[in-house]
Amino acid sequence: MSEKNEGSRGLPSVVFTDVDGTLLDGAHRVSPRTAAAARALAEHGVPLVLVSARMPEALEEIRRELGCSGPTVCYSGAYVIDAAGAELLSRPIALGCALEVHDYVACAFPELCCMAYGYHAWVTSDRRDPRVAREERIVGVESVEGSLEEHFSERGLHKFLLAGEPAAIERAERELGAAFPQLSVVRSSSILCEVMDGRASKTEGIGAVCEHLGVSLERAAAFGDGRNDIDMLRAVPQSWAMANAPVEVRAAAARVTALDNDHDGLAETIFSRLED
Repeated sequence: MSEKNEGSRGLPSVVFTDVDGTLLDGAHRVSPRTAAAARALAEHGVPLVLVSARMPEALEEIRRELGCSGPTVCYSGAYVIDAAGAELLSRPIALGCALEVHDYVACAFPELCCMAYGYHAWVTSDRRDPRVAREERIVGVESVEGSLEEHFSERGLHKFLLAGEPAAIERAERELGAAFPQLSVVRSSSILCEVMDGRASKTEGIGAVCEHLGVSLERAAAFGDGRNDIDMLRAVPQSWAMANAPVEVRAAAARVTALDNDHDGLAETIFSRLED
């Protein structure tokens, strides 16, 4: 919806939403109620934009179910593409730095699974690792085995995903962040940690989408549930943390949904706003 046509309802010009733990239920599915909410927003001229740590291919089916036809924010803001897949923003980690990070994790945290993502590639060292298999089941995309040099060029890569037990993930966030201050190292859950270029953020990603759509960030709304959503929730005036979000995420948002992601918290909030 263009700002000049926003109308009396006070609806946002665009709605940004995290995916896992926010848009999807606990089984990583789009509920019928959520799909209906996305259609209702579209009928009011308000695009629903996915903002996810996932790669583009892991969002295609979700976008289809929701009827989303606009831009997508991938890798927690490190890679933003338009409706046709053209690049709007890219914040890769240089290959040389990526190799250093990979070696550091292998030496300091051998108990963790380290997965690498860049553009449209997902590279692992062992697809038989149950943590890799779990991610493949969740996102519906298969990884490929190989080295970083084999699959990533001088363009670099967009994200490392570390998977492991909570204590090791917490320590990795702290120690890897100290060893590589130029990078962003943030836990996305108790068992997952994302490593990206320090310039990358969901806020920058949604800003690139707003510029592309010709709307202001002040007219945007956002939903999220994870620590990697905090900057985005703080960046827009209309922000909701999910009821299932940790306390620090709920504190960062302007509001908290009445229901969690297993009970259509996002959809019910959207319908409530549309009915105001």
